[in-house]
Amino acid sequence: MNFSIYEQSQKNEIIALYLATFSASESKQEGEQVARLVTDFLAEPYPSTDLYVFVATDEQRIVGAIVMSRLQFAHAKEVFLLSPVAVATNWQGQGIGQKLIQFGCDKLAEQNVSLVMTYGDINFYGKVGFSVVSEEIIQAPHSLSYPKGWLVKPVLDDEILPITGKPSCLKPLDNPQLW
Repeated sequence: MNFSIYEQSQKNEIIALYLATFSASESKQEGEQVARLVTDFLAEPYPSTDLYVFVATDEQRIVGAIVMSRLQFAHAKEVFLLSPVAVATNWQGQGIGQKLIQFGCDKLAEQNVSLVMTYGDINFYGKVGFSVVSEEIIQAPHSLSYPKGWLVKPVLDDEILPITGKPSCLKPLDNPQLW
């Protein structure tokens, strides 16, 4: 299994992975929505310091992908948002997602990113060091429908200090319905 930053030539395969994975685990509609989100991320010419897409490959075939995008706070350390994450259905349960997330967090730490946030299931993300954080400590870009799903992982040090203000996120995630 190899982990790397995605290459432009992998764009269609990554989108297909998200479509298939979320269609199988959630619904066709959810698969299409997440695939559109990823398409929007990959279509925009974001600065390389604002968006990272990492892939897990097995013999050149993409079996996992994660998107990590900047959360911009007015006065804060470097913070990124992990969303979305996909591992091909027949590759799930082998720790690929966990290893890919750790790989991405390690790469962000090399860029002096302090915290990685995500919005999801603590039962999964807790396995790779995420913990629930109150919006009194770190606000989300939009109101959360499931506040216990707002998660943080320190990647440079273990300290989680409060961050003042509401962050902005990249355009594909700047939709209150996603939160």
